[in-house]
Formats: sequence, structure tokens, C-alpha cells
Amino acid sequence: MSWLILALSGVLEAVWATALGKSEGFSRLTPSLIFAVALAASMGGLAYAMRDLPIGTAYAVWVGIGAVLTVLYAMLTGGESVSVLKIVFLVLIVGSVVGLKAAH
Repeated sequence: MSWLILALSGVLEAVWATALGKSEGFSRLTPSLIFAVALAASMGGLAYAMRDLPIGTAYAVWVGIGAVLTVLYAMLTGGESVSVLKIVFLVLIVGSVVGLKAAH
């Protein structure tokens, strides 16, 4: 169950990171509210997962999932350029997250 909560928290990390960018310095209400709610839920899920998982592993997986999804979203919406190298490095991050799960 901790791994599932951790994965969902990683998804929420991508949500709050994207909302933070769209909040324009917290000057836009809706993205700012999405940021606050997603941040609280993401941190709460990370804290829950850390009850059963090592802190280093949990944090690395959480950040990895959030980072990859944030970049993919930006690429898909045109906010960030797409390149072969970016895709290769994102695949490496995903492989590292899977490896940390397998090594646990």
C-alpha cells in the first residue's frame, strides 16, 4: 500500500509543480489553490509512505515520478521543447525509479 500511496503522491507532485508555474507568483487564484491542495496531499502521502519505506528511497521515487511527469506534461502542452536527449534522460529516471522499487 505504501508504494501505491507514494506513486500517487509523485503524481500530485507533478500537479503542484505545474500549478505553481501557472500561478504566476500566486497572482492567479485557481492555480494557486490547486497548488496548495496538491502540495498538502502530496506531502501527506510521502509522509505516510515513509512510515514503511526508507526515507532515501521514498524521496527519490517521489521526486523521480514528479519530475518525469512534470517534464512530460510541459512537452505535451508545448511549454518545453522535445528532444531525443530529454527523452533518453527521462527514460533513465523512470528506470532508476523502477530499480529502486526492485531493490527494496
